[in-house]
Amino acid sequence: MTLMRAAVFVEPGRIVLEDKPIPDVGPLDALMRVTTTTICGTDVHILKGEYPVARGLTIGHEPVGVIEKLGSAVTGYREGQRVIAGAITPSGWSNACLCGACSQDGAGTAHGWKPMGGWKFGNTIDGCQAEYVLVPDAMVNLAPVPDALSDEQVLMCPDIMSTGFSGAERAEIRIGDVVAVFAQGPIGLCATAGAKLSGAAVVIAVDRLAGRLQTAAQMGADHVIDASQCDPVEEILRLTGGRGVDVAIEALGTQQTFEACLRVLRPGGTLSSLGVYSTDLHIPLGAFAAGLGDHRIITTLCPGGKERMRRLMSVIESGRIDLGAMVTHRYKLDDIEAAYDLFSHQRDGVLKVAITP
Repeated sequence: MTLMRAAVFVEPGRIVLEDKPIPDVGPLDALMRVTTTTICGTDVHILKGEYPVARGLTIGHEPVGVIEKLGSAVTGYREGQRVIAGAITPSGWSNACLCGACSQDGAGTAHGWKPMGGWKFGNTIDGCQAEYVLVPDAMVNLAPVPDALSDEQVLMCPDIMSTGFSGAERAEIRIGDVVAVFAQGPIGLCATAGAKLSGAAVVIAVDRLAGRLQTAAQMGADHVIDASQCDPVEEILRLTGGRGVDVAIEALGTQQTFEACLRVLRPGGTLSSLGVYSTDLHIPLGAFAAGLGDHRIITTLCPGGKERMRRLMSVIESGRIDLGAMVTHRYKLDDIEAAYDLFSHQRDGVLKVAITP
């Protein structure tokens, strides 16, 4: 039995590097040799026990690599080809996919469908913080990487870029809109960039860390607000002359930022929620205008599939966005436990960590 190294969830507080068998390849699968991957905030929720997964599961859902082996029924690809796969790996044929909700590609049961079913890597199947990862439904999910782009240039596409951009897209930002983005972690930074690319005239970025606000300005923010120095709600209302914003994007997953987004919306505005919440949310009566403010609250799970990945890589290849500044640290897979310690404690200005097996 041939083994590989993989980052495995053991118990809350422990993700460790272990040896696991290299997966067998089914007819519709592809085995990817991982060349670069990263750690996500969702992985930290798993580490802390805030999101349950099976013990022994390989973690990670953002793979860049090379096709090592193709399933017998897979066509249109070749072994040795550079590819990425989205964090969400839809089958393409489920009811959710055929309804246009590929991210929710869960298996239906007598008790209904499973939310977030399209998120399989590091959730319901072994993920990609390993030397190899098995990609299901390869013809739906593998996207060739253009020769001109490096691993690090496309590393944000599988999840962070797709999620952040989708927060802007699903909010239906229009040309001339004013948009506020609360929290400038990796997803918030991509939401800031996505809002600007979508046509927003003014993008206001909120965070408590000066370094992240500086990066937000590089990503297209017109105003940055340090929430440690002022009340961001008051400052946004001042900047907009009391009108409020057309769209507020929540990218942290806390009651405080969710509520702040509601309080800065104009009547009829949209709250686009990207955060992963670990406790119940409460909607304040006044901010919600007792339910009579014509507000929209929408949520988004990262869109996946090969066409989504192709589009995101096209944006990068065109030069319209450069996410290189988001990779702040680099580790070998052998040192992934140290990388988790850094990332989970948010030390040394970390945004994203590139992991190379």
